[in-house]
Amino acid sequence: MSEEKSLNFIEQIIEEDIANGTHGGRVLTRFPPEPNGYLHIGHAKSICLNFGLALKYNGQTNLRFDDTNPVTEDTEYVDSIKADIRWLGFEWANELYASDYFEQLYQFATKLIELGYAYVDDSTSEEIASMKGTPTEPGKESPYRARTAAENLALFADMRAGKFKDGEKVLRAKVDMASPNMHMRDPIIYRIRHAHHHRTGDTWCIYPMYDFAHGQSDSIEQITHSICTLEFIPHRALYDWFIEKLNIFPSHQYEFARLNMTYAVMSKRKLLQLVNENHVTGWDDPRMPTISGLRRRGYTPASIRQFCEKIGVAKRDNLIDISLLEFCIREELNKTANRVMAVLDPIKLVLTNYPEGEVEHMQVENNPEDPTAGSRSIPFSRSLWIEREDFMENPPKKFFRLGVGLSVRLKSAYIVTCTGFDKDADGNVTTVYATYLPESKSGTDNSGLTVKGTIHWVSEQHAATAEVRLYDRLFKVEDVGNAEGDFKDHINADSLHLIQNAYIEPSLLEAKEGERLQFMRKGYFVVDKDSTPGRPVFNRTVTLKDTWAKEAKK
Repeated sequence: MSEEKSLNFIEQIIEEDIANGTHGGRVLTRFPPEPNGYLHIGHAKSICLNFGLALKYNGQTNLRFDDTNPVTEDTEYVDSIKADIRWLGFEWANELYASDYFEQLYQFATKLIELGYAYVDDSTSEEIASMKGTPTEPGKESPYRARTAAENLALFADMRAGKFKDGEKVLRAKVDMASPNMHMRDPIIYRIRHAHHHRTGDTWCIYPMYDFAHGQSDSIEQITHSICTLEFIPHRALYDWFIEKLNIFPSHQYEFARLNMTYAVMSKRKLLQLVNENHVTGWDDPRMPTISGLRRRGYTPASIRQFCEKIGVAKRDNLIDISLLEFCIREELNKTANRVMAVLDPIKLVLTNYPEGEVEHMQVENNPEDPTAGSRSIPFSRSLWIEREDFMENPPKKFFRLGVGLSVRLKSAYIVTCTGFDKDADGNVTTVYATYLPESKSGTDNSGLTVKGTIHWVSEQHAATAEVRLYDRLFKVEDVGNAEGDFKDHINADSLHLIQNAYIEPSLLEAKEGERLQFMRKGYFVVDKDSTPGRPVFNRTVTLKDTWAKEAKK
């Protein structure tokens, strides 16, 4: 019984269909993106659902590009979509395109005309809109609705032949202008669009609308479970109407709640605005909720799949907290990321009693969570870089780092005690002085001393420099979609803090693009594609703790 309760409502439907022998117990889903932008985390949920269901029930998933709008579509988007799906860990059974079916869809439309269920309308888009009526008032029938099948067939053939300009005529389904469902009030099913198509070139100048192409494409492919988001509920009646009138394979549509996430926008139109208006550096900017942006930020396929599993499949829209996504990547990287030392806001620490010119190599555990990860050695010397925040001129009582008279352990090295500091003309601390305790070396400590604080460091003599990009949330309000004003008014001006010269341990010069690491005490980072030999670039994936939760409590 407990396993039965864990099924989501779509799984319940599928298991019932399999038990009843519906479609021969077969499961074939599809993922149908329009190639007019890059996929985002919301699409990841749909991908995980469609491919996951097929995997669970020994079925298959088709990848079908809904390429019915030549003006906005591009092969760049097709390629990026395929790369994202594969990166997430899924493979499709068939790569298909709505444009594969243009001739068949045209024949379906012709059949509807012959059956008296479609007509060519010369009305302008404004006139058609005004005739639609309102949700409480019925629409008015078009004066062209009474055309004969022969007239409509001839006009539709002329539309295909390119004899009319864009917008001069449309093909509409003849359904019911008094229907309470506005989508059933003689919807447009073909429009004229003289535009070059990324696959069919200039072969076609008429293109099917989504509502006509989608259900029929599902039917052609014999999709058993066509899974859409909730906004398509009003479209389902039309989906079923076309299939019934054409008497074709009875694919059926099921709807689930789309992913809405805090501090993010999920509209391709808005994401395109962010790109085109240079609020971000591109579709793969690490602040974007696109799959390519998340990948560049350092998220892993497993963390995104886990996130999609945790949010589940619901029937009602809700707002998912981005901190759950951040929790998923923290949980994974805590187990898998090697710990390294990097100083982002440096001041110098000089150990006055450490021998001049001496260099030791300290053994550092790569990952305490992974016994198989081994260790590495990093150089240690008299002059080190430490974080500015790890020293205070006048430390409060519970400050367990460096201040005059205070002691800390240098990670994997010695206990040191602060003896003094220098300032520049502006009053900024430039150098901190300390003595080290030779018998306190990590691993062989016999000093008998215990200290409450441990800080990280990098040897000044051996340090390499790196660019570090501290990314944060792109928006400063939780529910961007419902915030007042233009959504761009809520962009977080502090979503990127650039550090041009952070000091890193020398081993990091060997880090490869895409390698994920934990900078001790600072967060999780990934090597960016902008890295060059001798000059790595690191993107912050996520902080070690949820800093926004603290801000919310203030």
